[in-house]
Amino acid sequence: MPKRPVRLNEKCGFPDPRGAVVGGPYDGLVAVGGDLATDRLRLAYRSGMFPWTVNPVTWWSPDPRGIFELGGLHVSRSLRRCLRQAKFRVTRDQAFGEVIAACAGVRRPGGWIVPEFVAAYSKLHHEGHAHSVECWLGDDLVGGVYGVAVGGLFAGESMFHRASDASKVAVVHLHDHLVSRGYQLFDIQMLTEVTTSLGGREIRRDEYLERLKQAVDLPIQFG
Repeated sequence: MPKRPVRLNEKCGFPDPRGAVVGGPYDGLVAVGGDLATDRLRLAYRSGMFPWTVNPVTWWSPDPRGIFELGGLHVSRSLRRCLRQAKFRVTRDQAFGEVIAACAGVRRPGGWIVPEFVAAYSKLHHEGHAHSVECWLGDDLVGGVYGVAVGGLFAGESMFHRASDASKVAVVHLHDHLVSRGYQLFDIQMLTEVTTSLGGREIRRDEYLERLKQAVDLPIQFG
């Protein structure tokens, strides 16, 4: 019999993600309810979950889980050439609001970056827990990626591009920055065509949670 998601109230914490729904359209759903307050969001990522909808808020922990192995990113020959040519100017945390707004504007199945998400993650950024990498052509923002940092975990949330390879260049720069800072886990939730081309892989939820436990308490700052 499929498991049922736990219903949260405003005060209760999260259940063990191993109790997620199995099978069907809600596969990986752990809990329903609560809010997108900063403390709850940070606890969710520490616990191996992320939100996906509002009204109600739903909390998910898919099995398998998509990750980039730090130090193991696949950079194609054409992408290496693009990086060598320094086609884009790359920055960090210079335009978080613009990046998340651009990601919200991308048409995709199951688009989840609604105004409530933009507000919640913008607050996370303001408090130092969410970060972005931006790619520019002149003064035009043409690509970027954003996500959440907790200890030695970086949870990538979304990316966008308005110029060829711009989002991939942003991911490469983010990956290299995470390696330089000593991060241990680069979560990408689920694989897409783009993340697969960059070397994204899947691991079982149990392995993800074990690696997460080792990462989240490390004294690492995004910088």
